[in-house]
Amino acid sequence: MTLLIPALRRGIRILPLILLVTWIGALFVPVKAHSTDMIVRTPGPLGPLEGAYLSATSKSASTVLIIPGSGPTDRDGNNTLGVRASTYRYLAQGLARAGINSLRIDKRGMFGSAQAIPDANQVSVGDYADDVHAWITLAQDLSGAPCIWLLGHSEGALVALLAARKKAPICGLILAAAPGRPFGDLLRQQLRANPANAPLLDDAMKAITALESGDKVDVAGLHPALRSLFSPQVQGFISDAMSYDPADLIANVTVPVLIMQGDADLQVSSEDARRLHEAGAPSRLVLLSQVNHVLKHVSSDDRAVNLATYSDPALPLAPGVIEAVTDFIASPQTQN
Repeated sequence: MTLLIPALRRGIRILPLILLVTWIGALFVPVKAHSTDMIVRTPGPLGPLEGAYLSATSKSASTVLIIPGSGPTDRDGNNTLGVRASTYRYLAQGLARAGINSLRIDKRGMFGSAQAIPDANQVSVGDYADDVHAWITLAQDLSGAPCIWLLGHSEGALVALLAARKKAPICGLILAAAPGRPFGDLLRQQLRANPANAPLLDDAMKAITALESGDKVDVAGLHPALRSLFSPQVQGFISDAMSYDPADLIANVTVPVLIMQGDADLQVSSEDARRLHEAGAPSRLVLLSQVNHVLKHVSSDDRAVNLATYSDPALPLAPGVIEAVTDFIASPQTQN
């Protein structure tokens, strides 16, 4: 969920930056799992992709596909880098209480989708967008909904924007804590924001510029603290992610868009949200007071207090988050 790089980054976090379905061909046989979640699968490149479907009250209810953020983040919004906020699980449960179905997913090559490809780092943003289209088809089959809402969080918002370029039964986009600038610009800002990174900045800026140009970076020449961040295994994904400007993508979106941003977000800012909102396509902008990147309430300006919410699975979503989503789905007319 840290808005940094891709797949299985097992090295440093820059934050200091952030049911069983038997699958045979096109046949899906759902089996109930714990609670009211149903584990579901859909075909991936070499094996199935897996997610959890949470049904609300009726088969014709609106349905939201929750697209996870960057790194090794699972369908619940937790990852192996210490994030245990369960943001996506809370989103699904809140939507269900409002009568809205949801489908939250494991990314290609990770967790329940581990068999889809042998190396989770060998992906592109376009690959994740292709998977979204497969999930849309399954979500329609499960819910009977004529179209599906895409809720992309953090890097997942970029995936949602890219998926929306292809014709598909998409009701609208919900972009939560979304980057509004190219990834290289965002990464520079995140690194510079932490004074402790000062000794790393020269190496880091050179590496970012090289990757933006599609060049490879020799990590042996980097400051040791940066070697895992720019690991050779993830450089292809980083270069690919850097090639997109979210503002350019949103300018061509033809479905309703909600941009939802907390003002206590340490990773992306209200300026990112406004850049998206002003990029050309009609959209609704909702700025949430004292809400951070994992959509939790933060009452202090203390960075440590903010980051502590990332590892607190008992902390619910901030007030206003579910309401912003449900209000938009109920009345998606955009407000400029």
